[in-house]
Amino acid sequence: MNPAQRNRTLALVRAGFEDGPALTVASTDGEIPQGRELSFAWLTGTVMTGLTSVLLMGAALYVSFQGQDTFSTAYEALQIVTSDTETATDLINKTNRVRPVTQTRSELEIVEASIKETVNGRDLIKKQPFVRIRATLATASTALSEDVPAYDPESLIDSTQPIVAPDSTNTAIYGAEVEGEVQIKTAALPATLVPPRTITDQNAEAFVRQTLENFFSEGNDVGSNGGDANGALAYAAEPTSLRDLGVVDDGGLGGEVENVTVLPKSAPADQAGLGRTERILTVKEPTKIEDMLLKNGFTAKMIEAISGTLTNVYPSTTLPSRSRLRILFGASRTSDVLIPYRLSIYVHDDATNIDKHAATVALTDRGSYVLGLAPSEITFPEADTEEVNVSNLPTVYRAIWETARKHDIDDTITRRIVAMYAYDVDLSKKISPGDSIEVLETEKAADGKQDLLFVALKLGSTVRQLYRFRTDDGTVDFYDPDGETGKRFLTRRPVQGGGRMASRFGWRIHPIFKTRRLHTGVDLAAPYGTPIYAAGDGIVEKAGWSSGYGRFVSLKHVNGYATGYGHMSRIADTTKVGAKIRQGQIIGYVGSTGNSTGNHLHFEIKVNGRFVDPLSVKLPRDHSLPTQDLQDFRQTIAQINDLMKRDPAPVQIAAAGGGTANNG
Repeated sequence: MNPAQRNRTLALVRAGFEDGPALTVASTDGEIPQGRELSFAWLTGTVMTGLTSVLLMGAALYVSFQGQDTFSTAYEALQIVTSDTETATDLINKTNRVRPVTQTRSELEIVEASIKETVNGRDLIKKQPFVRIRATLATASTALSEDVPAYDPESLIDSTQPIVAPDSTNTAIYGAEVEGEVQIKTAALPATLVPPRTITDQNAEAFVRQTLENFFSEGNDVGSNGGDANGALAYAAEPTSLRDLGVVDDGGLGGEVENVTVLPKSAPADQAGLGRTERILTVKEPTKIEDMLLKNGFTAKMIEAISGTLTNVYPSTTLPSRSRLRILFGASRTSDVLIPYRLSIYVHDDATNIDKHAATVALTDRGSYVLGLAPSEITFPEADTEEVNVSNLPTVYRAIWETARKHDIDDTITRRIVAMYAYDVDLSKKISPGDSIEVLETEKAADGKQDLLFVALKLGSTVRQLYRFRTDDGTVDFYDPDGETGKRFLTRRPVQGGGRMASRFGWRIHPIFKTRRLHTGVDLAAPYGTPIYAAGDGIVEKAGWSSGYGRFVSLKHVNGYATGYGHMSRIADTTKVGAKIRQGQIIGYVGSTGNSTGNHLHFEIKVNGRFVDPLSVKLPRDHSLPTQDLQDFRQTIAQINDLMKRDPAPVQIAAAGGGTANNG
């Protein structure tokens, strides 16, 4: 070994290297390899064991998932349908992700029934048409509902007042087979006829019970030992906490519970920008293009521009039966509604049974409509559909207005429908795909007036039905199947516009004191100075400064109910202790006084002195039908239900979603 090699070897030794034998594959047969020995048998066994494990695990997963390789649990939970084909919206968004699609229903039909009518002292049976609407609630807001009135509890209260006037509406159905008019003659009953008893002991007992309940609910005194003088109703839940039961001591601290609200610095996720969505419509009978577009979010100015653009490529102003419309909607730069970005017309060829593209117009950045290329091909569904974009889902309030205007329901009727449901439904909550509404109206009179006979609102799995009924005193109102009015004597969100839910009722960690305390009401965030309304008729018990509540008003109502309103910026001049307040009257204005970190209303309800959740507590109805009217009311329900089930009349009329009504 020469000096150079020796120096190199010494350097390697100092660095930690040492001499050792070379690797060898000559390991002892059947023994575990040691040191620098390699065994191809052991290496092959290790690799085969790994491959076998992967195959077994994959097979087990495949069997457990029943052969499925993709999953869409979120879509299935929404009860909606997904498409296997790519939509034009997907191409615009540069993604091949399939969006959820829901089937839309839009039926406006005429049904006929034979009714009894008195003319010049004679009873006649004649046919009368009724308008029946069955539709899914709109899943996006367009120009149809851009100018609807803001959600205002005060105006809703005025819209639910009973109609005190002779009722010309007649639903006394005699059958659908009567042709023409038939005169009715009356004759004296034979003397031997003994009519059956109509008043039984059970009916009398029920009448007396109802009378006593009404007597107590009006606050009549029954004596010192006769019961609750105010007829208090125990609607509040039983105490569930140690504090409610009096077991936990508050340390001798008196006064009112302090309420603190922490408002978020950024807008919530549900206020994100609107997204794009595509609507597909089928024309069932020849229909004017203008009529179709007006009922699907196009303004008169848009229609005029589109008509001029289509003149050379599609000169006809009428859409033939079985033609299709594909409308792509997107966000508007100037309002909170969706506007049509693109309109494509397809004409059905009966010979080849193919939908051929006829024309497409698209919106430019300058706001004009120009001819465009045909969008990507899709397989058209049998039923009308619309893509579901969660950011586009409107509130219940907006969806009812959008759907009503799409079906030409008069704004006065729509306002009453919304008002009747405002006491049971959170109108500021977003709808879910598949929510629907059914409406029954009389045919338009010569002056264009229609009467609402029935409305049913389906939200999720809950259906709320209201029937029109006229009592003997000439008062017309709407009642649920149990004979109770749709309105309640207390509103749940008594602030102009309804406010935004900032904090709910229940136990929480106090934002300032960092202790677990009961939040005794709900916090409705609203701009400074927003009017606050009385939730119901009552008497002012307190009006002034109250510890952590700031400027605070307390109202006492009938049946043991009381409401509180905290953190006001100012109390109305008419809100004084002992004053009588009517429902909907302004009692103060939103502020941030007391223990509060932002402008909002702290609203609370007490029942028999116990705090309850204002959004979920059961509230007594404003009015119930007396027992003696229930039989006539049940007959009215049967007649209206019969109209809702009947086949439509042979004469077809244009449907809102496109084409004509489906006559089964």
